[in-house]
Amino acid sequence: MKRKRITIRKKKTIKDYTRQKMIFFGILVLGILGVAAFAPWLTPYDPYAQDLGSALQPPNAKHLLGTDRYGRDMLSRVIMGSRTTVFSALLLVVIITIAGGITGILCGYKGGKLDSLLMRISDIFLAFPGMVFAIAVASVMRGGIMNAVVALACISWPKYARIARSQVMAIKSAPYMEAAKLSGAGAGKMVIKHIVPNIAGPVIVTAVLDIGTMMMEIAGLSFLGLGAAPPTAEWGSMMSSGRSMLQTSPWVILSPGCAIFLTVMVFNLAGDTVRDILEPRQRQRKREV
Repeated sequence: MKRKRITIRKKKTIKDYTRQKMIFFGILVLGILGVAAFAPWLTPYDPYAQDLGSALQPPNAKHLLGTDRYGRDMLSRVIMGSRTTVFSALLLVVIITIAGGITGILCGYKGGKLDSLLMRISDIFLAFPGMVFAIAVASVMRGGIMNAVVALACISWPKYARIARSQVMAIKSAPYMEAAKLSGAGAGKMVIKHIVPNIAGPVIVTAVLDIGTMMMEIAGLSFLGLGAAPPTAEWGSMMSSGRSMLQTSPWVILSPGCAIFLTVMVFNLAGDTVRDILEPRQRQRKREV
């Protein structure tokens, strides 16, 4: 009896710890989203107002993160840049999750020629080096933040399609699916009521973990001049414009760089916690290893 009580107590402690992590990182994520949503009202200065007399000032009491070559307040630009970078990454993840999820469900549920055709198309996209293909597409579309999102969406949806397809094929022959067919449920009802809820966990976990990755890729395209164009406040574009001043005025490039690092870290840790909650068997396997 004592051993049984100790085991139950241990499981409860681990579950409570995971819940506390989820609350902590959830608050941090909400804080980042809040800053991005209310950025125009949180900036201490106009992020686009130039003051050449205050150009390249190091961090001080008036400008906490210093100023850039045009005298613009770096803190204000980092806060405003969060709106562009974070919301672009979220939009991208939503697009590829929906597009890839629908494609995977169609392929896994219908099978046949449709499955073969769509999977061969996904193979074509997966055959190209991801970032190189995104750079090529963004170059053809002549840059811009929305074109960068479209370019990255073109290379990112196949992963979600394959995850959704494998999950659907695994549960398609499950007893409850057979029972639903015998009860007269149509294809639409089976997909909405039985398939989508059962494949949502792995897809959501992948989406949350991809937010940080997509954020870095959007910033990377902007750094190369294929995303947000100056003077738009966007972290990757800000790093690109300040890279020539790394030795003389490092705060110009370090401010948006640290913002990317901290934001990506928060979203990745939040994604790990979501995975621990939605996929407990994988968490158990990780502990045993």
